[in-house]
Amino acid sequence: MIRTPGFWLRNGPTARLLAPASALTAAFTAHRVARPGWRAPVPVVCCGNATVGGAGKTTIALDLIARLKKRGFTPHALTRGYRGRVKGVVQVQPDDTVFQVGDEALLLAASAPCWVAPDRAAAAREAIAAGASVLVMDDGLQNPGLARDLSLLIIDGAVGFGNGRVLPAGPLREPVAAAAARCRAAVIVGDDVTGTARQLPAGLQVLRAHLTATGTEALIGRPVLAFAGIGRPAKFAETLTRAGVEVVELRGFPDHHVFTERDLTLLAQDAAAMGAVLVTTPKDAVRLRSDWQKRVTVSGVRIVWEDEQALDRLLDTLPTRHDRASEAALRQSHDSATILA
Repeated sequence: MIRTPGFWLRNGPTARLLAPASALTAAFTAHRVARPGWRAPVPVVCCGNATVGGAGKTTIALDLIARLKKRGFTPHALTRGYRGRVKGVVQVQPDDTVFQVGDEALLLAASAPCWVAPDRAAAAREAIAAGASVLVMDDGLQNPGLARDLSLLIIDGAVGFGNGRVLPAGPLREPVAAAAARCRAAVIVGDDVTGTARQLPAGLQVLRAHLTATGTEALIGRPVLAFAGIGRPAKFAETLTRAGVEVVELRGFPDHHVFTERDLTLLAQDAAAMGAVLVTTPKDAVRLRSDWQKRVTVSGVRIVWEDEQALDRLLDTLPTRHDRASEAALRQSHDSATILA
């Protein structure tokens, strides 16, 4: 993925010039998402966003997987496998590489069975046949193939919706109102610096959360050279700093960047010159060769909810297999009555 264009953050002449192309993007997306998706016999949860780039979807998906397990569900994860090379529907295996299935898939597979496919409905059928009692989608809010029971609109509070324009004039995949209309709640991750909450439709439930660093105990009191190829690398440095880690420098790379030997050698040399520890994210670590994974410290993140009870109430609304079977029986009865009439 390329770096985020600076004009996506402001309504300048470039953004205005591209406005006609944005209208086409919005129309295409609206037509695409209007198609009805397959209704699975198990509940489907989607962690999506309205913008391109990272907003914390995978971190929240992992948190929901853990919560659903505690509720007695057997969650399976679904993802597109961005930049992966596999075709069709594939379940992630322990020996798969980032080049085969993508980095998010490897992270998800460490917590639950994970299925990679552009066709979410096909992946859902395979997951259900393999024993899934709930499906958690990492991204896919704009993918119409699978009907969802609970969709969350994930937002990075530091950047919000940028200039509020749709691609290519801005960072939005579709207008905010259109994305929000298909969601039960929005999740603002971090401080709402840009006033995102005011841009959301009235009546949409807003949950607030922030990221906290994990695995930082050994880093306290030591200078750190942090590097990351995620949607917003500065978020990684901010999270480390809040945990009390001294980040002397951050090196940011494009999202999903595949680190070369030269990249890592220069990073290691600079860290040595600073007397600093070389630290990266779990998502970046899976894109390192095994020998470099041993030489780089990994600091993860977890999501902390301001109101866990509000999240729990949303999860309480998820249907069970029995509920879904009853729905199907009622629909069939209604259809039969309509035909007889």
